[in-house]
Amino acid sequence: MAKKAETKADKKIRITLVRSTIGTKPNHRATVKALGLGKVNSVVEKVANPAILGQVQTISHLVIWEEVK
Repeated sequence: MAKKAETKADKKIRITLVRSTIGTKPNHRATVKALGLGKVNSVVEKVANPAILGQVQTISHLVIWEEVK
């Protein structure tokens, strides 16, 4: 199999849940769960594609994110 060139879509981001989902809208809680975050201070690494970035933007008041090198 040929190696594919690293593209912008192959970049990863690290997402950390820094605020509780208590009192948030149900769709925000569902987004947090869909990203694989559970408790406060839980961390996941995801590929930075438009779908994931849109989810992070939706719950930007609950998380911090950074690019992983």
